[in-house]
Amino acid sequence: MFYFVRHGKTDYSEHNQKIYQGYGVNLASLAEKGKKQIKQTAKDERLQDADLIISSPYTRALQSAAILSRKLNVKLEVETDLHEWLANKNYMYEEDSRAELACAEYFSLNGDYPPGQDRNWESRQLMAERVCKVLEKYSQYDKVIVVGHSMMIQAVTGYNPKLGEIVEFNL
Repeated sequence: MFYFVRHGKTDYSEHNQKIYQGYGVNLASLAEKGKKQIKQTAKDERLQDADLIISSPYTRALQSAAILSRKLNVKLEVETDLHEWLANKNYMYEEDSRAELACAEYFSLNGDYPPGQDRNWESRQLMAERVCKVLEKYSQYDKVIVVGHSMMIQAVTGYNPKLGEIVEFNL
């Protein structure tokens, strides 16, 4: 059984400052409220006795996973393919304005490309396939906590979790 956990509330107060510009926004850490959210999540009975925690490499998820690891005394591994949705599936950086347009189109099309068409942004199906490949690597475990992001969790489970929320999933 996999237990997806969406990261806690992120502190974006330095967005577009220092190193937090462009892709650097993914280095933003949790806000105090986010830390409290994840500490509360760690108390959930479903997470007790987990075999392993795997996490997105983005700071907000990794910090959430570190809190869970410490509170639950469970080993933590980073999986780079558990990152959030890509505005450009070819791993090319997109300016904020272009990324925002791609995101708006993703949501307007429910994450699916129009029939017979392709887009630069990562579709819901591509995202789910990417994440499920990671999960398959850990299918031998009984209980794995997967810390990540709303769009990737929704692509796999069909449910959009709140910050710090747990979503159960069987592969």
